[in-house]
Amino acid sequence: MESFTPREQITDVVNRLFVYTDYQEWQKIQDDVFSESLFFDMSSLGGESKQMTSKAVCDTWQQGFVGIDAINHLAGNYLVQINGTEADVFAYATATHYKEAATAGKTREFVGSYDLHLIQTENGWRIDRFRYTLKYASGNLDLK
Repeated sequence: MESFTPREQITDVVNRLFVYTDYQEWQKIQDDVFSESLFFDMSSLGGESKQMTSKAVCDTWQQGFVGIDAINHLAGNYLVQINGTEADVFAYATATHYKEAATAGKTREFVGSYDLHLIQTENGWRIDRFRYTLKYASGNLDLK
């Protein structure tokens, strides 16, 4: 069986965040990506930053994606710093949302960066702090 370095394990968790979000695999995010509770900050899109359960984050995202036909995240430029059982990851990412029924353009795109903090648990690395910083958004932002 092949073993992976801590950096590879951490990067895999971050990739799972984006892929599972695209496929709306909310339980997998709760089980394999987030710690049970995490500090969640998407205040650059509005709202507040606060401590939340992973279930509450997934429930919020699930509600936000109602009516959207496809979601696609592309992430990269990972900068990973590991300090024992903790790690920090910086990543650039774009998120494209597609809605076939939209009449003012079928897509919207969000471009920004993520600052993630992970902890090593008995079940592997998990994200316990999540901050998204929007650089810009384009397209039909309301998807109407």
